[in-house]
Amino acid sequence: MKSLKIFGAILVATTLYIGCKNEVVSENKLFPALEPLNADTNAGTWKPILLSKPDEIAMASPIAVTSADYKLELLEIKSRQNNITNEERVMMNYWSAGVVLRWNEIMRELVAKYNLPPYQNPDGTYPIPSANNPLAYPFFPFANPPYAARAYAYLSGAQYDALVAAYHYKSKFRRPRPAKTDPSIKQLIPMTSDFVYPCEEAVAAGASAAILTLMFPGEQEFIQTKLTECTLARILAGGNTRSDIDAGVGLGKAVAAKYIARARTDGAGKAVGTPTDWKFLKDRTEARGEVAWLSQETPARPPMLPLFGKVMSFLMDTTEVINSRPAPPPSTNSAQFNKELEEVLWFSQHPDRDRMKVVHFWGDGAGTYAPPGHWNDIACEDFVKQRWSEVRWARNLALLNASMFTAAVCCWDAKYYYYNPRPVQMNPECKTLTGLPNFPAFTSGHSTFSGAAAKFLSHVVPDQASRYMSMADEASKSRLWGGIHYRSDIEVGMTMGIAIGGKAVERAKTDGAE
Repeated sequence: MKSLKIFGAILVATTLYIGCKNEVVSENKLFPALEPLNADTNAGTWKPILLSKPDEIAMASPIAVTSADYKLELLEIKSRQNNITNEERVMMNYWSAGVVLRWNEIMRELVAKYNLPPYQNPDGTYPIPSANNPLAYPFFPFANPPYAARAYAYLSGAQYDALVAAYHYKSKFRRPRPAKTDPSIKQLIPMTSDFVYPCEEAVAAGASAAILTLMFPGEQEFIQTKLTECTLARILAGGNTRSDIDAGVGLGKAVAAKYIARARTDGAGKAVGTPTDWKFLKDRTEARGEVAWLSQETPARPPMLPLFGKVMSFLMDTTEVINSRPAPPPSTNSAQFNKELEEVLWFSQHPDRDRMKVVHFWGDGAGTYAPPGHWNDIACEDFVKQRWSEVRWARNLALLNASMFTAAVCCWDAKYYYYNPRPVQMNPECKTLTGLPNFPAFTSGHSTFSGAAAKFLSHVVPDQASRYMSMADEASKSRLWGGIHYRSDIEVGMTMGIAIGGKAVERAKTDGAE
């Protein structure tokens, strides 16, 4: 019966996915126009993540504002403003909330669209999505939690580095806003900078589009459409000329190229492993005298990304990951293990309204933006209230997502080193109240992601620290209450996550932004 339910869920999800394969549903949340309380004009001196220095990528000087070509660019702005449509005003206002925010939303939408496990082949094996053929089933990527954490981190990191470079060059070239040169140009949204070359919004957009194209190659047309809208919005608003935009997009893509080169060598492409790897993990666990994790799907699905613990994150190298690996969970032969299993069984058999509400709120399973996306959503809602500059938005999201990417690596390292079985495997009476992930139990991914996110967010929005830690604790407990994790999984996961988030905090204290 369980396998039939799993089959039905995957079949429905796959059918919906195929039906909307060329569509991305956007919530288009309404936010006020970005009006930073602090312009962060010194951001060109902040420490980037991958760039060696803000001017590592050379940039040509802009044409003179007195030149004939520049005057033509001013005419383009005035012509477009004189003929602006209602649809264009909506688009302009949408992007005025902040391009870092909006591209983060787009990433979340794409993760949700692609967060669906492939259905099995007729022979009972499972196909693996291929980046070389992303439009063929199974569609590439399967945006599971580790993939999502990595994607969010690369997007935010590229945005941040690109904006640090942009702020450096804006201060160097000091090209004034179009309205300063031609007062007849209207500024239709708040303008946040006196200097506009290169356009910081275009820089962030160019970097974002390049990273999203790497992560979701089947969405190139959609991504290009969003890039065109984002940059056109700046011209319509009177914020930038065409050369500001072109220079910005070019710089953003150049910075993204550095991230793309790293992504292609960070080990993620090998994280799926091979049947030999999968057998080794099972045999090694059994050689220790422990019960090895087994897929509970029918037919059994290969473990999800068993080699992701070897991927290069942004905050810890491979040696640090291994050295920080937690102590073993309770032995599957121990009284402590049986005690924790009994606790899971109790929660499974005694659900109540309040706990179920928490379990569903933090479910973040197939078809969602995954646990890292949930924390990005929480962060963005709160960041809007802070009224930060684009570059500070990018910096804080970069470190938030670096912490969750690192959390994914450390968590997956522990999961596949210990290969611990899920409660339902050890006692089929432990009915899960939410989806059953297809990977080992120890440690809890939700707990590790949440601990890392809450720790870093508490640093940048300190008046919300108790709320963030409470939410992390709730997210962690939801996995115990949902019947898919033991208490050791969630407690050790939270401890790991908080320590990883602390590494992001330490970096924040030394990057020049504080």
